[in-house]
Amino acid sequence: MSNKAVLAESLVVFAMVLLVHAMVWDRFSWCALALAVQAFYVQFKWDRLLQLGGAVFQFRTAANSGLLPASMVAPLLGIVMKERCKAAGIVYFERFGIVVASTGMLVALFLSVIAVGITKPVPTNTCILSGVAGSIIIYTMKHSLTVSEVIEVLEVLLIFVYLSMILLYLLPRCFSPGEALLVLGALSFVLNQLIKRSLNVVEGRGDPTDFFLLVAVVGVVLLGLIFTVLFLFLDSGTWISSLFFHMMTAVLGLGVLMPWLQRLIQRNPLLWLLQFLFQTQARVCLLGYWTILAASACTVVFYQNAKRSSGSKKHQASTITRKYFHIIVVATYVPGLLFDRQLLHVAAALCLAVFIFLEYVRYFRIKPFGQTLRHLLSLFLDERDSGPLILTHIYLLLGMSLPVWLFPRACAPKGALSGAGALVPYSGVLAVGVGDTMASVFGSTMGEIKWPGTKKTFEGTMTAIFAQLIAVALILIFDSSVNLNSSYTWILAAVSLVSLLEAYTTQIDNLLLPLYLQVLLMA
Repeated sequence: MSNKAVLAESLVVFAMVLLVHAMVWDRFSWCALALAVQAFYVQFKWDRLLQLGGAVFQFRTAANSGLLPASMVAPLLGIVMKERCKAAGIVYFERFGIVVASTGMLVALFLSVIAVGITKPVPTNTCILSGVAGSIIIYTMKHSLTVSEVIEVLEVLLIFVYLSMILLYLLPRCFSPGEALLVLGALSFVLNQLIKRSLNVVEGRGDPTDFFLLVAVVGVVLLGLIFTVLFLFLDSGTWISSLFFHMMTAVLGLGVLMPWLQRLIQRNPLLWLLQFLFQTQARVCLLGYWTILAASACTVVFYQNAKRSSGSKKHQASTITRKYFHIIVVATYVPGLLFDRQLLHVAAALCLAVFIFLEYVRYFRIKPFGQTLRHLLSLFLDERDSGPLILTHIYLLLGMSLPVWLFPRACAPKGALSGAGALVPYSGVLAVGVGDTMASVFGSTMGEIKWPGTKKTFEGTMTAIFAQLIAVALILIFDSSVNLNSSYTWILAAVSLVSLLEAYTTQIDNLLLPLYLQVLLMA
């Protein structure tokens, strides 16, 4: 990625940071601005380390470090969540937003310090900037957090350090530094939240759907860590190892995760899940509709592989072919958002667990389906799948689901935020399902004017903006809970900035774009 593109990406991120703080200004705004400035300088040190091979771990080679855009996601999300919940008078989630912002800043600062520390010769000016930013952040945390909240932030940082050392070693070339910050930081926070809530269970407090999500995510990650270590000493491709894999999965699921979830929700998890899924006739219809769409996605995979097997010279799926899955995902999420968001919340968590489990089966070559999955999915690889894992489909699911999972339901009167915030659950649909899809399809087929330093085109970006505005108009027509209160200019600015970020970033856009659009809409 050229310096022009990195500078343009940084400019877009700075514009979004300033736009958020033009609406939400408090003591954490100084911290966010200081963090953004130091991350801007440090990301060039990371880029240099990646080019020279001086990084401690092996990162994705087709991307720059992406430190600045990744560093600002959690702090901005925490700040806007804090303001929304403060306005609603929900103190618990206001404090939760402060913890999210503080944790994001400290983890991002830690990654910056690592880069500065291993750069030779030591970059004096960048060290001073990091020191000033760190001092501002720590001073603000000292005067904003309680002792228990400080301990919670430090716990997440400790988990992040250990997870980074383990996963970046076991999974070389799967992440850029920025992607590692986003993914491993989120995993660390989720694990800490699950431990904290497990130790402080109060009967009747907490939403079972949130507990289900936490246990599902932590469970599949623990499963992967256990088998990665075991298969260092065993051949995972044999029938004995495969049988052991399935048996241990059942033991972990039924013997550890089920009792863990039962302790949290105070009822039998399987009975609760069945009752939840089939509670109403509308839910049964939605589940049936989603089953048909899942079968359609499988049909696309088999059909494209059949074309390859029949002697076609085409060895990789085209951009347009890959966007079929974006269309299917949009068709999946829109009815869920319109008719039953709780069901979508749980179904997305289930789907994530299944996707990750199937990736383990493919990666470890677990019989009888491991080798078949390897063959089928190899057609859809692109430059972002340079490591041992195939993560793009998981990122697509996460990008669509995160706005649903992170939507502050407790701080939303009548289940919807006011103004542009009413579109927050649709952030994934707008940014990834509509914007990214239209930009890729029209940019690759009709685009001629390229943005400086990138392969993305002006025509693709303009089409993405226009398509998202049409999608907003359709949401207004079909979703009666959405009331934008004349915030159309803000929506246009948010959609435009996110589309520009899509044009310039080399990070996983399926993950980054929905989060930034959610932050801007919540602000």
